[in-house]
Amino acid sequence: MRLAFDLPTLILVSVALVLAVVAYVKDPGLPWIGAKTGLSLLWVILPRLVPALLLAGLLQVLVPPDFVARYFGRTSGLRAILIASLAGVITPGGPMVTVPFMVVLANSGMALPPLVAYMTSWSLFGMQRIITWEAPLMGWHFVAVRVVSSLAFPVLAGWLVAVFYSE
Repeated sequence: MRLAFDLPTLILVSVALVLAVVAYVKDPGLPWIGAKTGLSLLWVILPRLVPALLLAGLLQVLVPPDFVARYFGRTSGLRAILIASLAGVITPGGPMVTVPFMVVLANSGMALPPLVAYMTSWSLFGMQRIITWEAPLMGWHFVAVRVVSSLAFPVLAGWLVAVFYSE
C-alpha cells in the first residue's frame, strides 16, 4: 500500500497552494471560486472512479496471479509484449479504468516490458479517443497516417525495457 502523501501528491498540493495564493493576490474571492469549480468535478469523476476501482479490485481477485505471471511475467518475452500491445488498443475507457487495471496486472505478476507496451499502446491507439476525437476532428486520413507511423512504438518500448532494465 502506498502512502497517502507521496511525492506526486505533495507536488500537487504545493502547486495548488501556490496557485491559491496567486489567485488570492489577484482577487481574494478567486480561491473560493476556484475551489468550488474544482470540487464540482467530483460529481463527474466519482461515478466513473468508484466502479473503475471496484472493477480493478474484482479483477485482482478473479484473475489468477499464476496465469498473469505465466503469460506476462519476467520470462514471457516478445509474445507478451505483442499481446499487451494489442490489449492496449482494445482497452476501453480513460485513465480511471486503465491505470487501476494496470495496477492489478502489476500486482498479479505482469513484468515491466509488457506493462510498458500496454500503456504505450493504450496511450497511442486508444479506440475511444480515435473514434470520439481524432477521426471526427482530424479525419480518417490523419488517423491512418498517425497510427501506421506509430505502430512499432509499443513493441519497441516494451523491448527496450526488456533489454535495458532488469527487474
